[in-house]
Amino acid sequence: MDDTQIKHVLEAALLAAGRPLNLDKLGELFAKRSRPDQQSLTSVLEMLAADYEGRGIELKEVASGYRVQIKQSMIDTLTPLWEDPAPRYSRALLETLALIAYRQPITRGDIEDVRGVAVTTNIIRSLLEREWIRVVGHRDVPGKPAMFGTTREFLDYFGLKKLDDLPSLSEIKDLGDLDVALEFLEPSGQIDLVDDLEIEQSSVAAHVELETLQLPTKVEPGDATVVPISGPEPR
Repeated sequence: MDDTQIKHVLEAALLAAGRPLNLDKLGELFAKRSRPDQQSLTSVLEMLAADYEGRGIELKEVASGYRVQIKQSMIDTLTPLWEDPAPRYSRALLETLALIAYRQPITRGDIEDVRGVAVTTNIIRSLLEREWIRVVGHRDVPGKPAMFGTTREFLDYFGLKKLDDLPSLSEIKDLGDLDVALEFLEPSGQIDLVDDLEIEQSSVAAHVELETLQLPTKVEPGDATVVPISGPEPR
C-alpha cells in the first residue's frame, strides 16, 4: 500500500471517528502484514495536513491523538449550521478553570483564597461533568481536601496537545481574553451550553484580572503534600 492509499485511509478514519485517534488506533486499521510503522503514519499525516493548507479544515494533534476539524476562521461563517448557541461561560467558572489549569494540583480552598469569593458546588460539578477536571489526590491536612487537575478531555476540547501549549499569562491581560484564548468548537459542531451559575458573583469577579490571580507563568506541581487516590491512570 503506497502513501496515497494510506493517506486516504487515515483521512476517512479521522472524518468518520468524530473523536481524536492516536497512532496506535490508526495503525490498527491496517492488516498486520502491511501495517505502516508509526514513523510512516506520522509522515503521511504531515502530508494530509499539507493538503489542508489554504482550506477550511485542518489536521490538529491534541492530547488524545489526531483529528480533522474546521479552522477557527470558519466558525463565524458556519455558526448558522448549529441550533445551539455558542457557549458563554460565567466569569467565575473561567477563573476557576484557569486557576486549576495553571496551578494544578489545587484545592477548592486555594481557589477561594486567590479569588476572594466562594467557589460554588455547581462550578466544580459542571467542570467535573464536562470531564475538564478530575480529582488527582487529597492534600495531607485535616479534612483531606480534594486536589483538582485538568484532563485529556480539557486539552482535547481546547485544541491543546499538552499543558505547555496553554497561552502564557503575558498573552492574557484579562479573564475576558481567556474565553477567546481557549476558544474551540467541538468536532461534532454541537456544544452544550454551560449555565451561568454564578450570576450573583459576577459583579465581584468581573473586576478580577489574571495578573491579580498571581498565577505562575509555567505549570508547576503544587508544593503541597498529595495523597494519591487509588485507581487506574486517566485515559
